[in-house]
Amino acid sequence: MSIPKPVKLIGAPGSPYTRKMLAVLRYRHIPYQVIFGASSNAAEGLPKPKVGLLPTFFLPDDSGQIQAVTDSTPLIRLFEREVSGRSVLPSDPVLGFLNYLLEDYGDEWLTKAMFHYRWYYDADIDRAGEILPRWNLDSQSEEKTAMMKKVFSERQISRLYVVGSNDTTAPVIEASYHRYLDIMQRHLVEQPFLFGARPSSADFAAFGQLTALTHFDPTPMAYTLEHAPQVYAWVDLVDDLSGVEPRDSDWVSAESLPETVRELLTEVGRVYVPALLANAKALMAGDDMVETEIDGSPWTQKPFSYQGKCLQWLRGEYESLSEDARRKVDAILAGTGCEILFL
Repeated sequence: MSIPKPVKLIGAPGSPYTRKMLAVLRYRHIPYQVIFGASSNAAEGLPKPKVGLLPTFFLPDDSGQIQAVTDSTPLIRLFEREVSGRSVLPSDPVLGFLNYLLEDYGDEWLTKAMFHYRWYYDADIDRAGEILPRWNLDSQSEEKTAMMKKVFSERQISRLYVVGSNDTTAPVIEASYHRYLDIMQRHLVEQPFLFGARPSSADFAAFGQLTALTHFDPTPMAYTLEHAPQVYAWVDLVDDLSGVEPRDSDWVSAESLPETVRELLTEVGRVYVPALLANAKALMAGDDMVETEIDGSPWTQKPFSYQGKCLQWLRGEYESLSEDARRKVDAILAGTGCEILFL
């Protein structure tokens, strides 16, 4: 597949995955044309994705036909195959696997915090409802905006169950976000990215969710500014890393991973791993509800088929490692809680 120049996509400023991918494109010096708003005139005539997710990229298939493509993780790997230089995937297979795991955590667990805060607290609901409908370049009256605020807010609040946000799980989600900030605050004081002096796809996954959590939604933003100012500043920097000149030596070695990375993996094992395993069990049993315990507290949510696929993909990445790389990964994951994913 040949990547068009510029690559075209539809996105939204309030979409963490849009922000993730735009930051990747800037860092990798891949020219792009972003259309803000699927209803924009500029989007007319473009194919529709099977599932309406943002960002939506428009790329040629093997026959040259333009197709709508979503899902940031495989898109990043597609661009890696088609565009050389400035890679966001560590060349060391051990780091590469850890990067995949932490990218998945950012995309699939940190998004629980993002969605929860945005649609759980009144101040956050009001700000999102007021601003999100305005993030397009189409003219619209204040009356229409007010109507969209009501409809959009009610729809999103009704979908909190999708990420597992409810009165029972709220303390678990918020405590996890607070621990995450503490780890990242200490990590970023010592080195600029998760795996050294150059950014990985896991950094960009975290960045995407943090654009909302640290810079838009009032409740988590206030907490971040008070407890993790380094994280707040980091999000501003990662938005455009086009001026960074990476070197292969900028990656840390698997043998010299900072302790904060292990702490972060322990947080993954503490919250995301049990959620993944309970979700997979519910999907296999055909249950209508996931019921488990996370961090000593009850957790209930609807089963999520996509995260069932995430678990399969994680295990596939693990199985594809060489025996030596798998042994090193096992040593790093031992005691973090992540190891039970691969037993």
